[in-house]
Amino acid sequence: MKRIMVALACLVLGLQAGLVTSFAAGDASSKSSSQASQSNDIGFSVAAKIPSNQLDQHQSYFDLKMTPGRQQKIQTTIHNVTNAEIKVQTAIHTAYTNGNGIIEYVTPAKSFDPSLKYRMSQLTTIDGPKTVTIPANGSKVVTATIKMPKAAFNGVVLGGWYFKRVSNKVTGHVKGSMNIANQYSYVIGLKYTMGKLPAPQLKLDTVTAGMQNYRRGIFPQLRNVSAVIVPKLTLKAKLTSKNSGKVVKTFSQKDVQLAPNSVYKVPILTGTNRLQAGTYHVHLVAHNQDHRWVFDKDFVISTAAADKYNQASVDNSGINVGWFILFGALGMLIIGLIGVLIFLKIRKRRRA
Repeated sequence: MKRIMVALACLVLGLQAGLVTSFAAGDASSKSSSQASQSNDIGFSVAAKIPSNQLDQHQSYFDLKMTPGRQQKIQTTIHNVTNAEIKVQTAIHTAYTNGNGIIEYVTPAKSFDPSLKYRMSQLTTIDGPKTVTIPANGSKVVTATIKMPKAAFNGVVLGGWYFKRVSNKVTGHVKGSMNIANQYSYVIGLKYTMGKLPAPQLKLDTVTAGMQNYRRGIFPQLRNVSAVIVPKLTLKAKLTSKNSGKVVKTFSQKDVQLAPNSVYKVPILTGTNRLQAGTYHVHLVAHNQDHRWVFDKDFVISTAAADKYNQASVDNSGINVGWFILFGALGMLIIGLIGVLIFLKIRKRRRA
């Protein structure tokens, strides 16, 4: 049953198609889960109407200089490039750091770091209905209102203006598209800067055993408690058993991007090595071109936690998750072909 659930989850992820815009983070280019594209493969496109308080007029996202108490309207234009009417759902998301060490603008956060004082979704609200209808080969302007806090604030509030096509069926000629329940979406970046940018500050919080995508591991929680993006981090970690003094796992990762006031659960996956109960020590170094942080912390893996994640992990099977995706896709293709054959057979009988 567990393997079936993994296969289904991977299949769903494989069939979802996201198309979003990316934007730079501060002076460094921010690598986010939003990938830049102006392609019309999804049947619609979105363009920001850049206002006068844009910090960088060459950017296609909202990079705004804000002041305390400022209220402002911002607008985007949704273009329908198909030959039929479509519906597009919009939402404002607060950016955070996802489990891959990338700034996430698409999927809403389930929780936020306690250091986050202002959420993008609280400062920016969409005017009118959240779902809009765009006529065939037409366009529509969508407006949102920004209300900045009256109190002075130094730093960046980061997020995205999300657009998702409600109807999954592509009716016009849309190059490269699929009619298999895909989620077609765009994100326009939202970045508000007030006052001076603070110096980045990282903290190491709890270290716990856990799972990521059904794979067991150790997860140090690396917190960015400053209202600024921390770009291009290199992480190196070493796990040592306090009982034996032996190094049980090493870890490294490059190009990590931390959203302002967010937490990154560093995924030190153990692979086929089972979690062992005991007391451990983590030595974690995080650095980029301008800053360097060193953390040391003891932590405990309980017997209950080790047993729980060892039993649930797909690492025990020795089967690559990629095979689940392949088999799932083939299964869906076969089901689709059978459905088409049945439909053609029924239609042939009716004509006879």
